[in-house]
Amino acid sequence: MERVKAITEDFLRVELRNTQPEVYYIPEGKILTPAAREYLQQRKIKVAAGGQPAEPAPAAAPAAQPVVPTVMCAPEPPKPKYVDYETGAYYMEKPEHMTQLFGNVLVAKDHPRIHFRGKLDSLQALVVLDQVQIAEGGCQKLVDDLGNILGILREMMRCDALDEAFKNETIIGLTHAELRERSHNPQKFFGVQYMQLPDYTMGRDYALLNQLRAAVRETEVAATEAFRVGNKYTRKDIIEELNRLSSAIHIMMCMYLAGQYR
Repeated sequence: MERVKAITEDFLRVELRNTQPEVYYIPEGKILTPAAREYLQQRKIKVAAGGQPAEPAPAAAPAAQPVVPTVMCAPEPPKPKYVDYETGAYYMEKPEHMTQLFGNVLVAKDHPRIHFRGKLDSLQALVVLDQVQIAEGGCQKLVDDLGNILGILREMMRCDALDEAFKNETIIGLTHAELRERSHNPQKFFGVQYMQLPDYTMGRDYALLNQLRAAVRETEVAATEAFRVGNKYTRKDIIEELNRLSSAIHIMMCMYLAGQYR
């Protein structure tokens, strides 16, 4: 049986890149994600269910209509509440081994998308724990920068759950270009050797930042697996932001060694 998946915004952008139809017909057994539906609305394309209608047959001469006895129709069966993202199957109740990917769309709890969300959730918990421990030492600037990281991770989680595009221009006050420049040349900006290996003598806060940097990289790997479709990736916005967050925490580690968090 053909595996039926949801129609995403990325799929529509490719399919409709050279055309502007008045109506987009959803193939039988498929569904539109919320972002895909909003994309069609922005392009003022109407949405209709089922395959594209055939050309109407020529009108025939009217014929005498036989008298048909009134028949009581049976009530319509109840509509299913959930749909399987992988197979297109319908469910009246949510199976225990499944969870919601977005809206009423279900996937198994060990699906790569759910594994990524678990990593993202654990990463947020680690940031909060680091804030608690660092705040005990009184370094409020470092706590505040971690708060910025935490806010970005929470927005990322929200956009993934609602199938919305993720947008963010700065991390710890630095643009994407500034992050790249500083992470590639810490000697120039902080007087710190590039890729200096952590050591216990560098202090607890530095060790916590290094642990957080490694956790961000693990989350980035999970995102790469979750959003890969063949040789392409559907959520480059999230994958790229996780890469930038790793660079940002590396910069924070350099700032710590340079004494900028004292």
